Amino acid sequence: MTRMRTESLGGARALVLHRPHPATQPLLRQLHVIGLEAREAWPELPTEAVTADFVFYDADMAHDGQFPWAPGASPMPMIALIGSEAPGRLRWAMTMGAHAQLLKPVSGSGVYAALLVARSNFDRTIEASARITDLERRLSARQTIVQAVMIFVLRGKSQSEAYELLRRTATAWRVTIEEAAERLVASHSSESPADDSKRVDQS
Repeated sequence: MTRMRTESLGGARALVLHRPHPATQPLLRQLHVIGLEAREAWPELPTEAVTADFVFYDADMAHDGQFPWAPGASPMPMIALIGSEAPGRLRWAMTMGAHAQLLKPVSGSGVYAALLVARSNFDRTIEASARITDLERRLSARQTIVQAVMIFVLRGKSQSEAYELLRRTATAWRVTIEEAAERLVASHSSESPADDSKRVDQS
């Protein structure tokens, strides 16, 4: 389980993607009080935004083209500044990947909590993505092992004999069973059907 990090935010960098407006000044002041280095950006985020620690963005007027990354793929926690509750704007704000939100007009209260919630949700998203990637990798490896076993079965081996042969092959090559299976499947894919039929006949 991901734990919420509550250590000091001092020294973190935040960008506020919002048109110049007096209403953003309380937010900037509070970010400075908390210890963040904060500045505004408009009409788009600069290229160096990818190295920021937090991004606040105007959910009412911002659009996809202002971000140097795809919707939902931000490399840092994102906090939506919401004034309008129009369904279309709220849907867009969520699609962009809001990890937390603040209602406009923004006051000093709630900013610190939004930063912590955003970072916690961002950490959870990264952790979940890593788990999914690992599960997909393991599933793909299992499917490759099945394919490698079937190569030996097509050459006349039983399933148990085929798996044991795959295991011995991996040991001889000094690689994992998954790696041995990948090599065998790749080698088998490069063979012609005629070559494969000859191998089966010779087994």
